[in-house]
Amino acid sequence: MDITREHPEYRGSRRLMKRYSDLYAGGEQLKNSARDYLEMRQKEPYDVYTERLARVYYENYIGSIIDWYSATLFKREPVIEFEGKGEAGRKYFAEFLEDCDQRGTSLAAMLQQQFVSALVKGKSYLLVDFPKPTRPASTWAEEEEAGLSHAYLVDFSEEELINWSRDERGRFDWVVLRQVNRNRSAVEEEGPRTETTYLYFDRTSYKTFVQVGDKGPALLVDEGVHGLADLQMVPLFEFKVNEGLWLMNKAALIQLEHFNKSNALSWALSMGLFAMPVVYTDRQWEQIVGESYYIQLAPNDRFGWTEPEGKVFQIASENLARLQEEIYRVCYLLHQARGVHSSALSQSGMSKARDFAVTQEVLRSYGDQVKDFTKRLLRAIAGARKDDLLINVSGMDDFDIAEFTSDLEDAERLLGMGMASPTLRAHIYKRLASKYLCDVRQEIKDRIHSEIDGELLGRRD
Repeated sequence: MDITREHPEYRGSRRLMKRYSDLYAGGEQLKNSARDYLEMRQKEPYDVYTERLARVYYENYIGSIIDWYSATLFKREPVIEFEGKGEAGRKYFAEFLEDCDQRGTSLAAMLQQQFVSALVKGKSYLLVDFPKPTRPASTWAEEEEAGLSHAYLVDFSEEELINWSRDERGRFDWVVLRQVNRNRSAVEEEGPRTETTYLYFDRTSYKTFVQVGDKGPALLVDEGVHGLADLQMVPLFEFKVNEGLWLMNKAALIQLEHFNKSNALSWALSMGLFAMPVVYTDRQWEQIVGESYYIQLAPNDRFGWTEPEGKVFQIASENLARLQEEIYRVCYLLHQARGVHSSALSQSGMSKARDFAVTQEVLRSYGDQVKDFTKRLLRAIAGARKDDLLINVSGMDDFDIAEFTSDLEDAERLLGMGMASPTLRAHIYKRLASKYLCDVRQEIKDRIHSEIDGELLGRRD
């Protein structure tokens, strides 16, 4: 197997991913690549095009839309519940939720990063890894004490997964990840060099290859059995949104059209400020015209300035507003799209609520995908650690913290029905507590859940 070989899908999507990344980031990142996006007019002088590139600007609607979805969806963190008697597992996961990558990143923040990346590029990836032992551990207790069973996550972008194979159910059989680092060699005169690391994972083992330079061989430097080998799983987890909810893919072409139209209008307006003089005369004209000169006209000569009448500017302005509205519409933000025009003030409250209901359904769909991904991830880690825990993930279905009173009212109605089910009462109390205390440490949440179970169900985990 050629470890440096790229999957055909990867080669086909590389330029597209670069475009989507630039459109999301905007700013200097897009301006540095503006030549790839600003269309050159037919027979446009190169000097003029170069000046237009230097003055390019970008109104980044799609980036703001994706950030709005991310902030709204993660306004409340997902509620993660652990059931079972595995105290060591509870303690580990309480720490894991606060620091999931050994760099101080909480699991909620990591999931939010994955969500944003998926909205931009359609997919994102997390690798589950375990610390490499310096000496073998004879028992599970020794592994736990040395931290060898403390899994952590590594974030990989869509561009870093260069090759893969899937089974008939769409699960990975094996993957190849590529990381490129540019660092300075020991000899200063040699200058910077490129060091590329290739990580190969299948269902049981891993291999690490390192390639120095662009054309050197990729040499095997490490291999072994990875942490999810007992589960027969490739330790790379894919978070993917379907085509209908891939916002960047839906809005990118409209955003590019808006980018070119807005820059064309800006250029035309700027040129209109530097009007050219026009002399109407039947005689030969040889005078030099400029700011430091004057002109002499015959009695029948006329002088004027060229300036646009403004009709095309009005058409362009209306087209830009329509494109802006379309970007919001295809991203399921109808209530914001109609806010672009002043005529939206006449929209009824019921109509606005109906439009926002569509957005809420999209947010709930995103929430379901995040919860499903989180369950798969945490249950795989618990299975690899052999923790006696049942893990459930809920929440991410209420997008206004001010509406917590509605949760209380619904809970009161359920409890008021007098159903003789202590389990139902315990779950209602735990759900309310988790929502209200969404920002506290998982250790505190676990303690509250344990106390509720002990009070209502007589459990003492």
